[in-house]
Amino acid sequence: MTSTPSAPDPVGPVRGTAEPVVGATDPVRPGVLDRAVRAGVTALGALPDAVLRRLAGTPTVIDGQRLEPEVQLALSVLHRLPGKTFEELGLAKGRRQIDVEAWQFGGRPTPVGRIQDMLIPGADGPIPARLYHPVGATPETVDSATSESRSTSSPEALRSPDSAAPPLVLYFHGGGFVLGSIASHEPIARFLAHHAQAAVLLVGYRLAPEHPFPAAHEDAIAAYAWAASHTEDLGVANRIAVAGDSAGGNLALAVSIAARDRGLPAPSMQVLLSPWLDLASARPSHDLFDTFYFLTVPQLDWYRDHLLPGLVTGTDPTPASDDAGPLAADPRVSNVLGVGRTGRAAALEIARAVREGLQR
Repeated sequence: MTSTPSAPDPVGPVRGTAEPVVGATDPVRPGVLDRAVRAGVTALGALPDAVLRRLAGTPTVIDGQRLEPEVQLALSVLHRLPGKTFEELGLAKGRRQIDVEAWQFGGRPTPVGRIQDMLIPGADGPIPARLYHPVGATPETVDSATSESRSTSSPEALRSPDSAAPPLVLYFHGGGFVLGSIASHEPIARFLAHHAQAAVLLVGYRLAPEHPFPAAHEDAIAAYAWAASHTEDLGVANRIAVAGDSAGGNLALAVSIAARDRGLPAPSMQVLLSPWLDLASARPSHDLFDTFYFLTVPQLDWYRDHLLPGLVTGTDPTPASDDAGPLAADPRVSNVLGVGRTGRAAALEIARAVREGLQR
C-alpha cells in the first residue's frame, strides 16, 4: 500500500468537483414503486412486536441463531420484490439497487445534528466523506422539523467552543468492495450518531472493479490518518472508533493493523459488524445461510472476482488475514456482541457498547 500524504491539503466541499467519484455522495432518487415499498416497510416496522411475530410466522433458527421477527419479515418482503438481484444487473444498476433498497428499508430518518459533506485527501485523490454530529453536539442552529442542518463548508466551521465534544466513529460501508455508498449507509450513520452519541464520519472509499485491491484499503487508512490528526477541525474529541459492516469490517480491521504498523494513533475501539475477513476460504456459514439471508455464495464470488481478479482459491492477499489475530482477540472488538441476535435489539446493544467504550 502507498503511504498517506504527510501534509494533506485542506478539505473542501464535495459539490463542484470536476470528476465523479465512485462511492461518492450522490442522493438516492426513488421511483413511485420505491416510495410505495418504503411506505409499506415503514408501516410494518411500526407494528407492535406481537403483530410482527404473527406476520413473520414460525421463527427461523439456524445453528442456534434466531432471526428477530422484524428481520425475518423484512427478508420476506425483500424476496418478494420484483426484478433481478444486483449481480445480474450490471454495476451501475446494481449500485443503484443497493442504494434504493437501503432507502426503502431505512425507515424514518433518525434525528441528527449538523451534516457536512467533505473531501479527505488521499494518496491517489480526494476521498468523499460525510460527517454526522449527534443532536446538540454542535453550536449551529438546526431545523426544528428535521433536527438537522447540512453544509458543504470547511471542517473549521464545525469547531465547537464546548469542551465536551463528541467522540468520533469512522465508518466504512459494506457492499463487497463493489457496491454500497454513503447514501446506502446513511441510516446506519444516523443510528450510530444518535444512539452512541458520537459523531460519525462515513467514508466513500473507491470501489472495485474500477479500483481493485488495494485501493479501498489505502483510502480507509488515509481517511483514518487524516481524521486522527484533524479532530479539532472536525469538532470531535480525540477518541476514535473504527467501524464497518461486511467489507467495511475488513477495512476497519485493516486500519487498526496499519495504525499499529505505521505508528499512527491506535483506535479507541473496533466495531466489526459481520466482517468479511476471509475472501478465499469457504466457511460452514456459506452453506447454512446461502439462501434467503440477503447474501449468497455466488454473490460473494462476484464481489471477490471484482476486487481480486485472478485470485487463486486458497490464497488470501487481504491485509486483514495474515496478522489480525491479536487485534481480533482484543476485548474492545465488538464482533462478539449480539451473537445469536438480530434486529433492532442487537443494533441498540452495539450502539450502547460504542457509547460506553468511547466514554472511557
